Amino acid sequence: METLLIYKDGSSNKFWKINQTGNSYVVTYGKVGTIGAVKTKTFDSEEKCRKEADKLIRSKLKKGYVPTESSDLVLKDSTMTETLFWELIDKCKEKGDDSDEQMEWLLYQLSKRPVKDIIMFDVILNTYYTKSYTSDLWAAAYIIMGGCSDDCFDYFRAFLLYLGKEAYEAAIKNPESLLPYLKVIEEQEEIPQLEELLSVACEAYEEKTGQDFEEYQDLYDKLTNENQSEPPEIEFDWDEDDEEGLRKKFPLLWEAFGETPIEY
Repeated sequence: METLLIYKDGSSNKFWKINQTGNSYVVTYGKVGTIGAVKTKTFDSEEKCRKEADKLIRSKLKKGYVPTESSDLVLKDSTMTETLFWELIDKCKEKGDDSDEQMEWLLYQLSKRPVKDIIMFDVILNTYYTKSYTSDLWAAAYIIMGGCSDDCFDYFRAFLLYLGKEAYEAAIKNPESLLPYLKVIEEQEEIPQLEELLSVACEAYEEKTGQDFEEYQDLYDKLTNENQSEPPEIEFDWDEDDEEGLRKKFPLLWEAFGETPIEY
């Protein structure tokens, strides 16, 4: 159930929207033409939630709000686009001397934006992140680091996003395109992993609202109507014990790291 109301007088032009799903609702409110702020609440039952939602709607109508059906001109979903997402990723690499300082800069930039933008940043990140869950990239990570657990592969894929859109997309097509970036990482005595990027949106939300991970996850699910689930199963076309097979699969990576991997 969704209800969108607007209020206009000499100095005000506001909207208020409530969307009820099951035993919870999401309220979005603010000036017409903006993203608005977001609040969510969960109840013990769907009936209690519906009664509270109806009560809020009646209260708004008494204050002079009126229903409207067209949301296109009333509120924006988010100003966080894929273009802006990659711009922020690129800019963060220019801020600070190391990845810790760069992630701090990115966290601060996100925390200044509306909550919907923070969540949309995470949605875009998760979309590309899931796309990188491939057998080829896992084999490449295994060669590069002399082994690669589930967590290690998660953080490696975050590192791919950190490199930027062009490098990320090239790596999806051909993991050996990572060689120039890996040489730099090796010279800096770093490892190709960036766990912090995976939680930067949640931390920005916590910084902005004072709420915790569970509340962020709950709002993420409600606004996107999806759960951040485990990646799909993949079929491996390589064997970690078959060194010759790995060598043939990615000869350039094996030549660079097969005998001397980048290790912790």
